[in-house]
Amino acid sequence: MVRAQLKIQQMAFMLLAVTLFFVFAGLFILVVKMAGINEDVTELREKNAMLLAVKVANSPEFSCGGAFDTSMLSCVDFDKVFALKEKSHLYEGFWGDGVTNIEIIKIYPVGDLECDDSSYPDCNRLKIYSGESEGFDYSNFVSLCRKEKDGGEIYDKCEIAKIVVRYEDV
Repeated sequence: MVRAQLKIQQMAFMLLAVTLFFVFAGLFILVVKMAGINEDVTELREKNAMLLAVKVANSPEFSCGGAFDTSMLSCVDFDKVFALKEKSHLYEGFWGDGVTNIEIIKIYPVGDLECDDSSYPDCNRLKIYSGESEGFDYSNFVSLCRKEKDGGEIYDKCEIAKIVVRYEDV
């Protein structure tokens, strides 16, 4: 009888040890998977920022549309975007979670003159949506077009610029 009790006790300890082993193995796997989730979130936000930088130039709020003889891809209407800048508070949350900043920077001439009523259109940097300045940036090159008057003639003036989208880092 003592021998049978000893065998039952041995079996109970063995079952307890096997159960603990599987619990610890499961916890280890869970910790390893959870460590990768933060990296996956950051990677997903970077991908979203890149896609938004590409897509934003062709959105109706930014695009040239039919205002410039042809409908060009990646063409931003500078006059329209400058007017939109004044209404940026209406677009809170429109760009998606994590977007902290959207701006357009002219490539040439090089400078850092912020666009406002007094410097437009000879400015270099137009902040469309301003939030926190921390995070990572993605950009896309675009044609920045506006109507300009020379003498009595109105013509389309297009320059090269880039749209910069900043996402917060998690």
